[in-house]
Amino acid sequence: MAGEYNVRLSTYLGKRPVQENQFDKVSFVDVDPEYAGQRLDNFLIRHLKGVPKSRIYNLLRKGEIRVNKGRVKADTRLKANDIVRIAPIRIAERGAPAVVGSQLKRYLSENILFEDDGLLIINKPSGLAVHGGSGISLGAIEAMRLERPELRFLELVHRLDRETSGCLMFAKKRAVLVEIQQAMQRNQIQKNYLTLVKGVWPKGKSTVNAPLRKNQISSGERIVRVDAEGKASVTHFKVNRRFKEATLLDVTLETGRTHQIRVHCQFSGTPVAGDDKYGDKAFNDRLRELGLRRLFLHACRLRFKHPLSGDWVQVDAPVPNDLSAVLEKIPE
Repeated sequence: MAGEYNVRLSTYLGKRPVQENQFDKVSFVDVDPEYAGQRLDNFLIRHLKGVPKSRIYNLLRKGEIRVNKGRVKADTRLKANDIVRIAPIRIAERGAPAVVGSQLKRYLSENILFEDDGLLIINKPSGLAVHGGSGISLGAIEAMRLERPELRFLELVHRLDRETSGCLMFAKKRAVLVEIQQAMQRNQIQKNYLTLVKGVWPKGKSTVNAPLRKNQISSGERIVRVDAEGKASVTHFKVNRRFKEATLLDVTLETGRTHQIRVHCQFSGTPVAGDDKYGDKAFNDRLRELGLRRLFLHACRLRFKHPLSGDWVQVDAPVPNDLSAVLEKIPE
């Protein structure tokens, strides 16, 4: 049923009326043990919903936010039971964050792939950003927090591109978040994807090792390119199925750079189907006639050692119906 939810973000959301500024008085926040070790700026960004980041950093510089009565810096690490004093914050009145619409509410409840005391993994639909910002009022993390208000701690473990579907992991305890992110940095978490690319994938080619660097073009749009001065980036590929003008690939990430799979496929001369940024327009147009309305990239599997139990866990996200339908129509 995952493929049925590849729709515009606006259809996921409801709206709420304008509310009064909730930060216009001095407030004192007792730091819960779950947040021990977190940077102060990240703690404030989560606590002060709707307050621009620039305003938060300005308050810190002016000493209007203090911890245990003392001036602090943005990178201060909090301890359990610290008292954070926040001076009154005047912000322009605006609508409250969007609420979760009925369609997304149903989707999230039906597409939890794994959950226990420490972790929550969903099958994220294409079209839903992982977090709000840049004109997006609500992403996966905000939606999950609204739907699960009983969880005192819920944070993203990693990210997926907005148009990518599949396994998205959240941590329900700070200790779990820290440990599993460290495991990712040590390349101890297996992340597998399924993607359809243009043309014939080169025989014998199983790995792309090409450094990536973020650039900003004249229009202001951010784009990633292969660059000798970029960050080390390694992607492993295996042919799943060959078509007349396309190849279905199983992909394993060794590193996790922004747009890594998409740029490495473009670099190999076989861009990802449905990719408006790095893809081939003529190829995309042909697949659109077959029903492809999105990026053909799906995070199909996560495999990791659980931080709490020590057991190995494998979580699989079924291929969305819309992608499966396209595969059935492509000439072989």
